[in-house]
Amino acid sequence: MPHTQQERYSNLVDLKLRSTLVKRVGVICNNRYEGSPKAGAVKVPIRDTEVAVADYNKKTGTTMTHGDTSYLTVNIDKDKAVNELIDGFDAQSVPGDLVADRLDSAGYSMALQMETDASAELVTGGTALSSTAALTKTNIYETIVDARTQLSTEHVPTDGRWLLAAPETYALLLKCPEFIKASALGDAVVQTGAVGKIAGFTVFEDSTLGEGVEFIVGHPNWFTRIEEWSVPVAVNDLKGSGSFIGAVAVQGRKIYAHKVTKAKTVLVKKKAG
Repeated sequence: MPHTQQERYSNLVDLKLRSTLVKRVGVICNNRYEGSPKAGAVKVPIRDTEVAVADYNKKTGTTMTHGDTSYLTVNIDKDKAVNELIDGFDAQSVPGDLVADRLDSAGYSMALQMETDASAELVTGGTALSSTAALTKTNIYETIVDARTQLSTEHVPTDGRWLLAAPETYALLLKCPEFIKASALGDAVVQTGAVGKIAGFTVFEDSTLGEGVEFIVGHPNWFTRIEEWSVPVAVNDLKGSGSFIGAVAVQGRKIYAHKVTKAKTVLVKKKAG
């Protein structure tokens, strides 16, 4: 079934958005939720415990247990729009390459905004590491190993753990002999946007962590992204607006939210002060 023009425009923006995002679904976060974001809130499952395992008796069977997955209501707190004027054209005569360029830019800008908002949730929803000493090339590996141990005590799976590194932290990792560059790990790792691996963490460089944050570690099981186009992207003719003559606008609205569902599974390394 052919896509509408609006669907094609939204898909182009999403393609750029997802290729730009560091915090990708399935790698850094998950998108497991129930309900429609357009309703203003959704239900996000929280897996507090694992299924219990017990001995089985052929005569009496085994004790029945019940699931302990609860649901957290997450309000959709972000409503962002693109609304860029393109002067001098009507909707039928805008050059295709101009539309493609502005849609590409819209996706890039939306990605940076979503990254910044996701970082803010990780910092406020996670747990600060006790060490606030500034990282150096001599202490960075030990600090990351300590974070690894802390996650293990919380029974965070070893497979899928990630580390978001601020640019200055990534520069230190490049000088760390224990750091394995992504080029040595194969295409599958590179395709996730990873830059390497250390102490069991897949490493991603992230410039949106915020001032004073050196790195964040976690696992996608406990970091959720909810997103949907409230109004799909379109090139809308402004004829009849009363203000603009011979102009169109690239317009669209995306609603989204991010949620850390278990604070102890996201660890934030901050600088002192």
